[in-house]
Amino acid sequence: MQRFLSILVFLMFLACGDSSVNLEDVHYLNGYWEITEVEFPNGTTKEYGINSTIDFIHLENGKGFRKKLKPQFDGTYDTSKDVETLSTATTNGSVLLRYKTPLSEWEEKLVELDSLSFAVVNDEGVTYKYKRFEPLKIPQ
Repeated sequence: MQRFLSILVFLMFLACGDSSVNLEDVHYLNGYWEITEVEFPNGTTKEYGINSTIDFIHLENGKGFRKKLKPQFDGTYDTSKDVETLSTATTNGSVLLRYKTPLSEWEEKLVELDSLSFAVVNDEGVTYKYKRFEPLKIPQ
């Protein structure tokens, strides 16, 4: 019985282990992203099928920007002049994305990141999940 409990505690430790993102991996954020899902603290989710806007992120040496774009059928993008200044930081082993506009400042914790997807959690506990944007290819 004691052996079983030891194994169970070990497995729980592995399952609850820190799945934090490494600061060295933030280069994966560069590029075009579309939101796939928002998960609220109460467990409800909102899924996104087709998005009319996408995010373009550019980071270099921990500093950059995020911009909203509207993909067009001809492969171009419409955009406004609005841009969010973006920087990265680490706190307690977590990678934070810090945003700033002329009207506001906020941060999100980067909780998942690879070359095809990422997820962030804001101060209210809302999780935003993204996937790499794939433009529509219309045969001509």
